[in-house]
Amino acid sequence: MTNVVVVYHSGYGHTQRMAQAVAEGAGADLLAIDADGNLPEGGWEQLKAAGAIIFGSPTYMGSVSWQFKKFADASSKPWFSQEWKDKLAAGFTNSAGMNGDKQGTLTTLFTLAMQHGMVWVSQGLMPSNSKAAQRDDINYLVSYSGAIAQSPSDAGASEMAAGDLATARLFGQRVADVAAKFHA
Repeated sequence: MTNVVVVYHSGYGHTQRMAQAVAEGAGADLLAIDADGNLPEGGWEQLKAAGAIIFGSPTYMGSVSWQFKKFADASSKPWFSQEWKDKLAAGFTNSAGMNGDKQGTLTTLFTLAMQHGMVWVSQGLMPSNSKAAQRDDINYLVSYSGAIAQSPSDAGASEMAAGDLATARLFGQRVADVAAKFHA
């Protein structure tokens, strides 16, 4: 089985809850970026050893959090030695708005992966976009490039939509399944 790591920053707990769902689906290890934008001791080595890295950040002002951006900028050291080249990559995000410019965040995560020479794994789920669709359906927010979730600004992480968390688990499972094929 390929070693999958979910590296993420969470400001208010919503992205952490999503990261946990992604990790559950992928059978992955969680690696949190702290409030100062740093990885815990051994974090860089954990990413170097991974066969797949799933990036996660809340969407703030149409992009990743500054803490995630600090991590991304610090990844220039593994970039220089091409440590992540040909690893699988994927990404997810959460914001308060239904749209919330989440695509900007996924594009930032995708660009980071492309800078490192990684191979991007898409969402791989059909959308729930019919008149009969309900908020707790799988891929209700309809993303193809990564997993997305929406949490009202006055809702705690425990109030996240069940469909968004189920989508995150399926997304993690997809990354793990692709990793198993890719590294076979």
